[in-house]
Amino acid sequence: MSETWNKKEREKKKQQNKKEKAERKLERKENSKNGNDLDSMLAYLDENGNLTSTPPDPRKRVVINAEDIEIGVPKQRPIDPADLIHTGIVSFFNDAKGYGFIKDLKTQESVFVHINSLTEAIRENNKVSFEIEQGVKGSNAVRVKLVK
Repeated sequence: MSETWNKKEREKKKQQNKKEKAERKLERKENSKNGNDLDSMLAYLDENGNLTSTPPDPRKRVVINAEDIEIGVPKQRPIDPADLIHTGIVSFFNDAKGYGFIKDLKTQESVFVHINSLTEAIRENNKVSFEIEQGVKGSNAVRVKLVK
């Protein structure tokens, strides 16, 4: 028998590890028996989305129809031509330069207007009707008419 001291030490270590592993296995087995029933493993979500061990109150249940759930963007309703026409008051207009601004009565937004978009001549404080188109630098008033 020519076992060296190093081999004996390795064998002792292996035996020790096997013994520790068996003890841990036995300990896990004993601890798992305590909480092994189905009720202890169940988790519930409360109305706020938090995990809890108590089941939800059936009186607070809300029924939702699958048809009521909208996924994606809702269908766009047809645009009414009357919604496109705005009314406003000319807050500034420069005849020499050919541009000005109209203050929308509904949104109180200031909209740029160019002389080429006019159907008739306008001056400051005139009440006008117009349509809005998006230009390069923002919204522009087009088809501007005087309102009497």
